Amino acid sequence: MHRRAYLATAGSATLAALAGCTVVGDVGERVLGRTDYDIGMTRMEYLPFSYEATVGEPVVWKNTSEADHTITAIESMLPEGATYFATGDYDDQDTAEAAWHDHHGGRLGTRDTYEHTFEVPGTYGYICVPHVGGGMVGEVVVTD
Repeated sequence: MHRRAYLATAGSATLAALAGCTVVGDVGERVLGRTDYDIGMTRMEYLPFSYEATVGEPVVWKNTSEADHTITAIESMLPEGATYFATGDYDDQDTAEAAWHDHHGGRLGTRDTYEHTFEVPGTYGYICVPHVGGGMVGEVVVTD
């Protein structure tokens, strides 16, 4: 069974345990267990914080909050040989951050999605540029 199909059939508490996060009321119920995305967002966090994928598997983020967000890879936390990723398709972290600060480049609006396929195993750290000060960070752990 595909991971998304399995997660969609499991209960919220089981999903939280599998994802390594805590379900908080209806926020967790709305974000976890969906089949049209893997990682959702609240006002100040990615749900789940840590997501496991396999090499070649697309990962889909969906802005499930009412605030604008970004998905911006932290260059220093990319595995060697990995492709940089960011909403807005910027080539590096400095450009992605500057674009947000200059004119909200890379903006992921409410209910918008972003997809990236990981080709190198390892742990990928990423941030939301406008909310990183509030702790909006996440990671994708990619295995073979």
